[in-house]
Amino acid sequence: MPPLNLTEQAQELRNLAHEFEAQRDRVRGVSYTPGTDALRQIGPLLLTTQDLTATLLVRLGALANSPYTRIPGSHASLECLSSLVLASTLAGNDLARALHANPLEGAPFPGYPAYSESDRVARHATAIPRMTGHLNDAAHQLDLSATGCHYVANGITSDLADTHDQATPERQTAAPALSPAQYDALKALSAGEGKLYESPRRGLGVARVVTHDGNRVSIATFRALVKRGLVTVDTSTSLWHGQKITVTGDGQRALAQHRPAAAPAAVAAPASTAPSHAQKARR
Repeated sequence: MPPLNLTEQAQELRNLAHEFEAQRDRVRGVSYTPGTDALRQIGPLLLTTQDLTATLLVRLGALANSPYTRIPGSHASLECLSSLVLASTLAGNDLARALHANPLEGAPFPGYPAYSESDRVARHATAIPRMTGHLNDAAHQLDLSATGCHYVANGITSDLADTHDQATPERQTAAPALSPAQYDALKALSAGEGKLYESPRRGLGVARVVTHDGNRVSIATFRALVKRGLVTVDTSTSLWHGQKITVTGDGQRALAQHRPAAAPAAVAAPASTAPSHAQKARR
């Protein structure tokens, strides 16, 4: 037996929801005259509702006996489906009550007077409000069934997506490459206490970045780090007193993933063919 396709089951429930909605509209729009006509109009609605309940029960059984029960969140979906079986059953019960309230025509037992026209009119006048109430209740239960099917279908889709996200290892995004100057600046600033200052000079503000040990960082390098989101500046304080610089999470990852390329080993100079001073001295 092939495994249950949960995506297909979710779509089947959406289709079932549309069928419940269509049935709800038919019940709301049914037109009848009490008596044989009402039986002819409402009877098929009852049979169709029972068919929808049977289909819903099949969907519940399929999910309850599938690996879906091991997915987090499945319990709520199954409980909802179980309540929908009740709701659709109640819809059928309300339709049956409408038929039970329907006054049917027939001949009385021998010796009893036949029903008069006024009796028939009175029975119809009494039956119509009762039948209308039962039909409204049935439409309400069908509406609940449709809404519930949509809810469970969306729940299954959401549960599958959450399970897929949990099963898929989180991909680490590669940190942006750093130049040697950027790496050195970022490493110095990661120690904390780095600040951005601006001091007046000849009427113009001159910005400078100072690390925890008093070293300077090129303002161009610093601005490149800010632009790439590797550092942030606390602008709540004055530039004259210094704004605190913080290395962001992306900056920490960039430090962890990138190291400046090691300088190539010095190549030994080839031995000179020219005579050394010692050789000259021995000559």
